[in-house]
Amino acid sequence: MLSRIAESLFWVGRYLERAEDTARILDVQIHQLLEGATEDETLASRVLRSVMGVSGDDAAGDGDSAAASGEHEDHGPDLDLSQVTALLAFDTTQPSSIVSSLVGARENARGVRETISSELWECLNATYVALDQRVATARAIGPHAFFRFAKFVKERVALGNGIAEATMSRDDGWHFLVLGRSLERADMTARLLGVRLNLPESAADWVTTLRCCSAHEAYLRTYHGSVDAAHATEFLLLDRLFPRSAYFALATAEDCLSALGTDRGRLASGDEARRILGRARSALEHRQIDELLDELPVHLSELQRSCSLATLAVAERFFHREVELEWRPEVPLALAPVAVPRR
Repeated sequence: MLSRIAESLFWVGRYLERAEDTARILDVQIHQLLEGATEDETLASRVLRSVMGVSGDDAAGDGDSAAASGEHEDHGPDLDLSQVTALLAFDTTQPSSIVSSLVGARENARGVRETISSELWECLNATYVALDQRVATARAIGPHAFFRFAKFVKERVALGNGIAEATMSRDDGWHFLVLGRSLERADMTARLLGVRLNLPESAADWVTTLRCCSAHEAYLRTYHGSVDAAHATEFLLLDRLFPRSAYFALATAEDCLSALGTDRGRLASGDEARRILGRARSALEHRQIDELLDELPVHLSELQRSCSLATLAVAERFFHREVELEWRPEVPLALAPVAVPRR
């Protein structure tokens, strides 16, 4: 597979996951703020910006650089909830916003239409076409329209993922798509838990965290009791069956790298990205929950760092392009043209 195609599919997976996760987080946080008369709007806005790693002056990174250490950083001036919503949902200059993520997924898919199914392309393109009207309505009307917009995003991403599951062959393209989605999912879980650590201890807030990951109902079916910090953290980090847990996402990413690997040597550590993710998974898998809770900020920071390093390793191995070639004009016509590296 061409590196250009592999990279585009990888980012289609990441962008779709980022759009859905951001929509879920905003949906839950705004609902909680509107329903709770005592909720602190400034604190909620800071939490949202911390999760996504963006600043109030639009000078944030691309969503892959924010620390999930559990310590709030200076994210610029305070913004009210409507400003933060506009920044994280609609701002096209913010790479981690919902609109930017959906546009990025569609643009990457447009360049690899021959690789993905026509149904998946039609789904992504139809979502892109409908964005302008949906965004205009959500901006004009307010929270109620935004909830409809968030529902639209979640449904369209779920539809796209379902179409991909049903129509794409399980070849290299499929593995790059799922690899990108899994890395983004593990990273987002680490962000959510990292920010949660600095908030006041409250069962209601842990319910909100679970709902942001669409994990509340699955949690209740698993633990059959009230929500507490230890069980919620254990579920979101270590559960082997829930698809949005950090462990499940890391294991899925490892499986994708294993399927993509070309190493046939006797050493298992030839794939740098797989080695990084394997260590991150083992660091979670082979620790008791009490051990994780004792130094949870450190473990979350390391998990997010591992996702970032694994992304760089994947790019270096699979997406690195050779030096472009050009024809040297001064070559005599009597001789065969010689390709030389572009300087």
